[in-house]
Amino acid sequence: MFVRHLSSILVLILAVSAAKPRRRPVDECPTIKLKRQWGGKPSLGLHYQVRPIRYVVIHHTVTAECSGLLQCAEILQNMQSYHQNELNYNDISYNFLIGSDGVVYEGTGWGLRGAHTYGYNANGTGIAFIGNFVDKLPTPAALQAGKSLLSCGVKQGELAEDYALLAGSQVISTQSPGLTLYNEIQEWPHWLSNP
Repeated sequence: MFVRHLSSILVLILAVSAAKPRRRPVDECPTIKLKRQWGGKPSLGLHYQVRPIRYVVIHHTVTAECSGLLQCAEILQNMQSYHQNELNYNDISYNFLIGSDGVVYEGTGWGLRGAHTYGYNANGTGIAFIGNFVDKLPTPAALQAGKSLLSCGVKQGELAEDYALLAGSQVISTQSPGLTLYNEIQEWPHWLSNP
């Protein structure tokens, strides 16, 4: 009787634990959709970076926000087409982009030069939050994904342990990543106030 009661309790505990959504710790790597998964075209030219990367530059895309692969893929495909066909870039300009649902989308990825921030493309990783964040923050899921991506980059040796975190607006003439997001990232580890 006692064993049957104990096993029933154990089954109940396991069922409750499995039903609870698990929060991803900040030091785990976030979900990353590869370029081929969102329908991205191959780069027109590859320029490799020396790793570990010293700078991370945060931007926003000034597009609609997106949640889910289909919605985000359409924005990313249009952005890549614009960057390659109108701006004559080799690829989408950012290394990574982050959707409202907290999914990270590979742009040029780790170790390849993007075209996100003049003067910081060869030695920097550009991360863009998909949307316009002048007067509001990205979702908590997106912010958490950004922090997890940075932590993951350090753990994998892609980012220097002492990398510097910047906003695009600090180093080029732009309002990116938007004033509200700009104020948020000033509270993140590795923030460099005077680049």
